[in-house]
Amino acid sequence: MKELITVIARRLVDHPEDVRVVEIEKEHLIVYELTVHPNDVGKVIGKQGRIAKAIRTVVTSAAARHQKRVAVDIVS
Repeated sequence: MKELITVIARRLVDHPEDVRVVEIEKEHLIVYELTVHPNDVGKVIGKQGRIAKAIRTVVTSAAARHQKRVAVDIVS
């Protein structure tokens, strides 16, 4: 999942070297914190959050195969 989020985010931003994904495991949930360059936050979120929602949908669908619950947080 971490690699999937990284690949998607790097294709969207102007500063791909600043893309970082941190995996945090909680009780019944895995949280992925996506950090990008401050100038690229808008590109990852998109208009009305559409790109962020699409990223979350793809990751959630991929995690469903492994019976895991995941969340993606975008951190600036």
